[in-house]
Amino acid sequence: MSIIYSIIIFFISNIYILNKQFNIRIFIPIMIIVFLIVNLFPTIGMKKIKDKKLESIRKAYTLLEVFLISSIMSIIFLLLQIFLWKIENKTIWINVLFVVIQEFFMFWNGMIRLYIFSGQLGIKYRVIGAICGMIPVINVIILRKMITIARKEVQFENNKYILNEEREEKQICKTKYPILLVHGVFFRDYKFFDYWGRIPKELTKNGATCFYGNHSSAISIEDSGKELANRIKQIVEETGREKVNIIAHSKGGLDCRYAISECNIENNVASLTMINTPNRGCEFADYLLTKIPKKVVDSIAKKYNSTLKHLGDTNPDFINATKDLTSSYCKELNEKLRKSDKVFYQSIGTKLIKSNSARFPLNMTSRFVKLFDGDNDGLVGEKSFEYGDKYVFVIPKGKRGISHGDIIDLNRENIDGFDVREFYVNLVSDLKDRGF
Repeated sequence: MSIIYSIIIFFISNIYILNKQFNIRIFIPIMIIVFLIVNLFPTIGMKKIKDKKLESIRKAYTLLEVFLISSIMSIIFLLLQIFLWKIENKTIWINVLFVVIQEFFMFWNGMIRLYIFSGQLGIKYRVIGAICGMIPVINVIILRKMITIARKEVQFENNKYILNEEREEKQICKTKYPILLVHGVFFRDYKFFDYWGRIPKELTKNGATCFYGNHSSAISIEDSGKELANRIKQIVEETGREKVNIIAHSKGGLDCRYAISECNIENNVASLTMINTPNRGCEFADYLLTKIPKKVVDSIAKKYNSTLKHLGDTNPDFINATKDLTSSYCKELNEKLRKSDKVFYQSIGTKLIKSNSARFPLNMTSRFVKLFDGDNDGLVGEKSFEYGDKYVFVIPKGKRGISHGDIIDLNRENIDGFDVREFYVNLVSDLKDRGF
């Protein structure tokens, strides 16, 4: 349909010259109406998409495709007019004005829609698009890239929409016990710093009942464990279910291991799934805490603690939260914490293969971490992940890999070869199959 619309817009844009040559004045009102219809409803004739946001993105990239194709057609047409058919300059310039006005309207109609509705365009291409918009040739390359991103987004999300619709009745994530999502250090999962991206919504669509840890962003493993133990008791009382299934990321996994071992809640936990948890700590953390001057560490801690207090944390503790991630401390922790035979433990790990593919700051930290911990996800070394009855190491096809942030959908990014939301659907579906 984009080709058909492009041909229509090409004729409408060059209406001045065409009227001069073929006297088509009688069709001008019809052309104006068609132009408005194409701009308002650019996906007429295409198969409908049920999701309104996806339909808006499709309208956006369709308008930009039509703009690109019809503009190229108009440029070729005007060059032919100038060099082959020797049309007078005045006619050419008036026609150019018509083309520019109409293509300008179509371009911004599409671009504004794309900036508003696209989730995968990201800040990166929004900024690049704004900066390179007036640079010839480069702007065409960037525009094609943006159209491709938007088209992939619509295709991917629409397929996911259809998949969820087809399996809705199966409720494949409706586990016996509710899901408790536990965040890692320096983030929260409520009010600010939403942590789990699109994952909870996807699990809920497929039948899961999800809760959040609601615990502090940065305190010691011991204090976090106590907070989470109280949270678990609260959920058990609220739901009337005797247990929960915990899915914990990063330091959250250590917090939960402590809660199960030391806070008398093993009877209230059916399973603990640890996502990229540093079960053996991070050697680079040992290095940083010994090499960075104490004044610098104290200054960072003071600023962090002050900021998080304003955002709702009652007693943030940057220093102890960081110390508890060192390999030396985790060695002591592993000797202390017992593994309950009443709980199913499993762990997940990933590797960031190409550092530049991760978002800041993981694209920078991964190289540094590799010096101490070897292959890693940007923060945690591969050798630190494994713990429990089952271990899964995720490496999708391609050279990108999966970072510490990718595995929790922190950036809401669709990654080629790895559907993070479907990964969690399968994870929870497996818990259901196990009777949890």
